[in-house]
Formats: sequence, C-alpha cells, structure tokens
Amino acid sequence: MSLMRSTDEWRSSSSRLLGMYCILFVTCSTALLGIVYWRVSHYIDHMAQEGLIEYARLFERFEGQALNNALSDSIHYDAYDSYVYGLFTPAGEPLAGPLKAIPDNLPFDGRPHTITGLALVEGKLQRSCGAVGVKTRHGELLVFARQRGQLSTVKNIILNAMYWGICLTVIPGLAGWFILRQRPLKRIHEIEAATSRIVAGDLGQRLPVSERHDEIDQLTRIVNVMLERIEQLMGEVKGVCDNIAHDLRTPLTRLRARLYRARTKLHEEDIHGIQIDKALAETDTLMTRFTALLRVSELGNQQRRSAFVEINVTELLQELHAFYLPLAEENRQRLELDIAPQVATLRGDRELMFEALANLLSNALRFTPAHGRILLRAADDNGALRIDVIDNGPGIAPQDRSLVYQRYFRGSSHRGREEGFGLGLSIVAAIAGLHGFRMRTGSSPSGGAWLSIRCVTESVL
Repeated sequence: MSLMRSTDEWRSSSSRLLGMYCILFVTCSTALLGIVYWRVSHYIDHMAQEGLIEYARLFERFEGQALNNALSDSIHYDAYDSYVYGLFTPAGEPLAGPLKAIPDNLPFDGRPHTITGLALVEGKLQRSCGAVGVKTRHGELLVFARQRGQLSTVKNIILNAMYWGICLTVIPGLAGWFILRQRPLKRIHEIEAATSRIVAGDLGQRLPVSERHDEIDQLTRIVNVMLERIEQLMGEVKGVCDNIAHDLRTPLTRLRARLYRARTKLHEEDIHGIQIDKALAETDTLMTRFTALLRVSELGNQQRRSAFVEINVTELLQELHAFYLPLAEENRQRLELDIAPQVATLRGDRELMFEALANLLSNALRFTPAHGRILLRAADDNGALRIDVIDNGPGIAPQDRSLVYQRYFRGSSHRGREEGFGLGLSIVAAIAGLHGFRMRTGSSPSGGAWLSIRCVTESVL
C-alpha cells in the first residue's frame, strides 16, 4: 500500500521550490519584456512627434507655389503614406492637400497633439493620430498629421515578440519543472517502497542511498543507522524472549511429567490427587502459552515468504467451513459461507492462512451465543480480496479495536473469562504481517465483531 498519495506529489518540497522558481522566472521575464515594450513604444512615439515637428519647421519656411511644390513632393516620396497634410486659408478654407478640414481644437503652436479624427478628401476617417499646426509667413494654416498605421505595426511586432518570449519562457520552464521534479520523486518512491517492506516486518531492509551524496542521502544514512540499531535491539529482545520460552518449556515439561507420575500413584478421590490435577492443568496452560509465544516469534521470520504459492481461496474457505461446522452445530450456532463469484486467488502460505482464519473462527464460535450466526465471507474490496469473519456476539469495544492484536491483550467485554491467553489475534496479526496483508476490526450490523483480512498482495512485492 502506497504511503504517499498521488495528490501529495504536488506538495513535495522539490515541486514547490521548482514551481516557485518557475513562477519567479516567468514573472521577471514578463516584467523585463514589458519594460522593453514600454520603452520602445515610448521611443517610437517620441520619434514620430519629433518627425512632425521637423516637417512643420521645414515647410513653414516656404511660400506660395514653392510651398505647394514642396508639399506635393513630400507626399510623392512618402513610400509608406505615413504623413498627410492640409493647407488652409486663415478662415479655414482648404487650399491643398488630402485634408479637407482642420481638426477640431488643434492649436497652431508648432507642437504635436493627439487628435481623434481626420477628415480626408477621399472621405476616409483616420482615428487617433498625431498632428501639428503651424502658420506660414503669409498667414496660411498648415496642418501635418502622421497616421499611426506603421507605428502600430511596429508596436504589434514588438508585442508579438513579447508574447512569443513569454511562451518560450513558460513552456520550457514548466517542462523543466516537470522533468527536474521527477528525480527526487523517484527517489522518494524508492524510499517509500523500502519503508513499506520495513513496516511489513523486514527489519533487515535499508533505505537506498545514491552516489550523489546530497541531503536526501544524508537523511537516509541517518535513518539506516537508526534502523540498524533498532534491528539490533529488536533482535536482542526477541532472543531474550525466545530463550526464556525455550528454557522454561523444558523444566515445565519435566515438571508435568513428574506431576503426572505422582498422580498415577494416587487414588482418583485422593485430596492430594485433586491438587495435583489442578497443578497439571496450570502447567498445561503455561506450556500452551509458551508455545503460542514461540509461534508468534517464528512468524516474524521473513524467510518463509520464499515458500509462498498460489492458494485457491474457495477451496481454503470451504475446508474451514467444513472443519468448524460440526462444532457450530454442537453449540447450536449457524456457520454460513459466502464466497463472491470469480474470487481472486491468494499468494501465500496455505498452512499459515488456514491457521489465521481458524483463529478468527474459533474466537467467533467462542463468543457467539447459542442460536447465533457466524459468517465466513470472501468479497472483492476495490479490486483486492477481503476475507471477513462476522458474528453477532458481544463485539469488540471501539476503544479496544486498535489493541486486540497486541500480545496478552483481552478486551474489556471479555475480561473475567478464563479461556484464552490474548495471543490468538496476535498470531493472526503476525501471519497477516508476514504476507503483507492488512487487518481490519469493526462492528457487524447486529453489533457483533467484524474481523477482516484485506489481502493487498502488491504491498509485499
């Protein structure tokens, strides 16, 4: 099971840093291109105004026919039709030029002004252009205007260049962001995979370290040192527990044998024999408990995974149902089997899975009252196989559901019962952990216990 959701990948520090750098780079580039556009546009407008002023100063020196000829020649040699002019009487009557009327509110001060429209002889209306008005030596009114078509074209070229520059900045920036963030995310996924195996119980697993010796490698080395120490301590604790269990089992066996020999020499109703029977029962209880402890310790050995095979779940559950059905009938209980069609196969140790499910069924039969119902079910859980054991007994208290798989733990509703040592569900949890499966504990619709093994086989790969 993935410890890192796909949506969290966009929250990683590398993604945020690269994203912030990309945004900063794009913002600075856009600001730079905007400043360039503003300066060039301002310069072009300034040059256009200076050109109008120079035109006006040049032609105000001419008189009469020389003025008309100069104005005609200027239009003739204006290849881009940038300039238009109009010569008017002091009363505003047109004398020459494409302009047929003086623009409204145009002062004749020899300085450029922006006007909103020009009336031409051809009837065309030019909008938003620069114009300058001067008086000739004979008192005639001369108007020069520069059409903005060519200037607008130059500005559009600059603006398009700015757009292209932004696009060529944003697209490679996003591509670089996506590519550069893949490397740290790939390493995080490798660390996550190793961590999943450690969580599953493989304490010998270590986090991968690359040859780059960066900050992630420094962190993984620290964690690996910690894992080595944890593995060493866990091994010491496990060894002490196993040694205690082994060392005590032998004298307990001898004690039981001597008690049994002593009991055989006494009469059935001898008061001493009754006490010896109680001592034998206690000795058997201790030996059973030590056997269960050793069983849990044995299940922590990850080498058993090498013997995993494909298990036919339908056959396994049918065998369990047939095995416990007589006991359920003896207790006047209903043991039902429900297997979903086309249930998936299971990869694991068949003997261990039988033992785990048998422990769950034994608990259900033990705590379900007469005429109660126990359901053994195999179902599909979002593409994963889930095996449920559901009963209508007293159930497991919500505060106990996260603790029932601990060794020696007995729920608050089960305290006071003499049967059981609190190790059955610990064995189930150990078997599930060996396979990489997940245990779930809940409440059935009738208020009883609902215990599930979710067989997410890909988590053990």
